Amino acid sequence: MKFSLLHVSTLLSLALLGCHAVTPDVYWKSMLPNSPMPKSVKDLVYTAGWTDEKYTMVGVGSRGVEVGAGTPGDQTDVGVGRGGVAVHTTHRGKPVCVGVHPGPDPFNYLYAASADQLKDDPNVALFFLENDLHQGKEMKLHFTKVDPTQKPNFLPRQIADSIPFSSNKLPQIYNKFSIKPDSLEAEIMKQTLNQCESKGIKGEEKYCATSLESMVDFSTTKLGKKVKAISTEVNVKESSPLQKYTIEGAKKLVADRAVVCHKKNYAYAVFYCHKTVSTRAYVVSLVGEDGTKAKAVAVCHTDTSKWNPKHLAFKVLKVKPGSVPVCHFLPEDHVVWVPY
Repeated sequence: MKFSLLHVSTLLSLALLGCHAVTPDVYWKSMLPNSPMPKSVKDLVYTAGWTDEKYTMVGVGSRGVEVGAGTPGDQTDVGVGRGGVAVHTTHRGKPVCVGVHPGPDPFNYLYAASADQLKDDPNVALFFLENDLHQGKEMKLHFTKVDPTQKPNFLPRQIADSIPFSSNKLPQIYNKFSIKPDSLEAEIMKQTLNQCESKGIKGEEKYCATSLESMVDFSTTKLGKKVKAISTEVNVKESSPLQKYTIEGAKKLVADRAVVCHKKNYAYAVFYCHKTVSTRAYVVSLVGEDGTKAKAVAVCHTDTSKWNPKHLAFKVLKVKPGSVPVCHFLPEDHVVWVPY
């Protein structure tokens, strides 16, 4: 499914950036000097073409999201196109599309699984019990991989903060991204906004990050600045098939608290982040039947009593809420933040 960004019609108020604006990757390094950026996050950060002196103002106009110094023929444009934000200094081209993948969200613990989800949802294979985490255990898993050029990138915080992000502003948002209100794209964006605005489960501290900088800020505010970010990594270029994987080893991370950020479907990179205290996180080494190797992040929830009793995990594992720890692997484009 694709979001067309050909006709962004309303000009936003210009926002001064200053001549020494901090790019997202520089912000990461300044806040987290001892925590390397996971590849899944790097894939969403586009920095080529950004300079300290080339731009002073940001606006979203009829030709996309633009950043320029005001000199004709010598300005840097930020175009929301294939893969999200593309920063370039050449002539403005026609904006293309950002791909999204519709479907139920298995990481929303308040939703009930549909009757046919057990057989149709590839996320079924992600759930397991904590006592399965031992060397030699075999699991059938399916790790999906999205081409980085098809992923919607992070917007710089100054731009993201200037775009409405509220279900009350849906007509305005649809108009800016040239989305038809009755389209599937519109429904996907509406669902993301609704989840971001929901209360969440009891005791959950949640936040939707619309920029890399805001995700870093939320995680460090909740866990402190001595944190590291980890993501699942699978050493294949395309999605691996559903197949049998064998656990070669599982390392439990020391902390019993974490911030988990789930990538959401939207016109640009948005992460649903929530702080959890009843969790244990692991890094699991896996090898598939076809030789595919993966370093998968697993999160085990020790208290599921507040989850929807009809959640997909309970149907898959045939257990009741609150009875045993429920674990799941995370896709590559999700992030777990843990103290060190």
